Amino acid sequence: MNPFWILHTGRLRLTPVSGADLADLQAIKRDPRVFAIMLGGVRTAAQTADELARDIIAWSAHGYGIWTIRENPGGGFVGLTGLEDRPDGRGVALRFALWPEAQGKGYAREAAGAALRFGHDRAGLRRIVAVARESNFASRTVLGGIGMSECDSFEQGGHRMLMYESIAEPAS
Repeated sequence: MNPFWILHTGRLRLTPVSGADLADLQAIKRDPRVFAIMLGGVRTAAQTADELARDIIAWSAHGYGIWTIRENPGGGFVGLTGLEDRPDGRGVALRFALWPEAQGKGYAREAAGAALRFGHDRAGLRRIVAVARESNFASRTVLGGIGMSECDSFEQGGHRMLMYESIAEPAS
C-alpha cells in the first residue's frame, strides 16, 4: 500500500481498503441502517467482496478510491469514505457511510473533508461531486460543512436527489 494514500486527521485514520477489511465492509454494507439509502442499497456478502476487489484495483488505476475509517489511536472501524466514479457518468463522487454509533461526533465531516482535500490536492481532481437524498439532512449538512455547494438535482427511485460539487481553484 502506498503510504501517500493513508490519511490522518485529529481523531481518525483513513486507510485504503484491503482484503483485511472484508469482514468490516460486509458488516456495514449489509446493515440497512447504514446502506439502505446508499446508491445500490444494502449489499450481500458476495456483492461486497466483488466491490472490494474493484476498489483495490481502483487505487492502482486512479490514485484514489475508498478508505476505511478507524478511530485513532488503534481504534475500531467506524465506517468508510472515498472517491469513485459515479456509474451514471456524473463525475468522481465523494461518498461516506458510518455506523450509527459513530454518527453525531463529527467523524463524517472530518473523514469526508480529508477525502475531499486528498482528491483535489493529491489526486489532482478539479471537480468532485456528491449526491444526497433531499431528505437526508445529516449528509447534506456534512457536504455543506466541507465546502461543497448544491449544483443540480434529479429524480432517482422516487426520491429527489441533490447534487453537490467542489471545484478546486487553479494553482497560481
